[in-house]
Amino acid sequence: MHDFEDIRPYRDEEVRPVVDRLLEDESLSRALARFKHPLLYRFLPGWVTGKAQAALAAETAHVQSIRDVQLIIEKYLDKLIEDTTTSLTSEGLDALDASQPYLFVSNHRDITMDPALVNYMIYHHGLDTLQIAIGDNLLKRPFLTDLMKLNKSFIVKRSVQGRDLLKASKQLSAYIHHCIKTGENVWIAQREGRAKDGIDKTETAIIKMLHMADRKSTLKLSLQESMNSLNIVPVSISYEYDPCDRFKAEELYTIDTTGKFEKDENSDVRSILNGMVGAKGDVHVTFGRPIVFPDAVTAEGVARQLDEQIIRNYRLHAVNYIAMEMVQSDFMDFGKLPAILGVSPGEISGKRRDFRKRLGSMPRNLQPYVLNMYANPVIRKVEIGGS
Repeated sequence: MHDFEDIRPYRDEEVRPVVDRLLEDESLSRALARFKHPLLYRFLPGWVTGKAQAALAAETAHVQSIRDVQLIIEKYLDKLIEDTTTSLTSEGLDALDASQPYLFVSNHRDITMDPALVNYMIYHHGLDTLQIAIGDNLLKRPFLTDLMKLNKSFIVKRSVQGRDLLKASKQLSAYIHHCIKTGENVWIAQREGRAKDGIDKTETAIIKMLHMADRKSTLKLSLQESMNSLNIVPVSISYEYDPCDRFKAEELYTIDTTGKFEKDENSDVRSILNGMVGAKGDVHVTFGRPIVFPDAVTAEGVARQLDEQIIRNYRLHAVNYIAMEMVQSDFMDFGKLPAILGVSPGEISGKRRDFRKRLGSMPRNLQPYVLNMYANPVIRKVEIGGS
């Protein structure tokens, strides 16, 4: 494990000292105070911060292990799911073996909720919780790094370049293989960064990274042997509404009109918070079948097989079809939506009103991007031959 010291999650024996350090971190207490009591914080920041710090100390007084931390997180996640979703459903878990470690590769729509929901589902189905890949670009503050590593997150070094990037990729590959070999479930996104345009597509760079450890080892395993050793399970996460749709549209519009988008220090934090507390409607998580790759498979072939399951298993919501109807009215017979979705015509009409109202609340220049964001999953289904 000494090869992974700078990226691995914390161990049980490290938990209490880290928690004590966090309790003394005023930047964390201020962030909690602003998040829980934004209005009161404006007028009494010192008092509210003190209250937040005292509440955190009381809640974590018993914490001695990663499991203790995750039980606290579970309580908050339960409330978050109750407050921000109208339903949360899943399928495919019955086909997985709780005694078998898996590498879960999912589509990527939300920074924190994607792995949180996969973790929540597998834990409640009797599987061990995940080790979660998280980019160092999201860990701008020391307390964020501590919080993530307390929740079994390991660090993906995205801020390095050149030879350091190659070294970091080899280390990351070796760590993921180490986790699987030692019986740990792992989550990783199919791409670097969220699919802001609603197009879920696996990056071959991810596949090549996963192979690095085996390709450079003394065993010199083939891509097929390496991928099959990871027990890869594709995961499709489908949100009815994306709480960050407007922010994603702003980024896409800025790139199209100026050629680039510069994040400020609060951009990711804003996306994380909105993704957590924003309304998501119905959410569905589908766990695909573990993939057994054939001889002579290429990185492109691995990515294609992942995409086929992720897209085919993606659950389309009424808003996806409604957005498609607004983009291209002759794409299909949209009058059949009630039958396709198994709902009443009145419910479809209500969804149309709600989505048009949501769209109308956004600046006109952003609306085409939001429409495409919701419509693209419909197009991808057709392209892959799904329904």
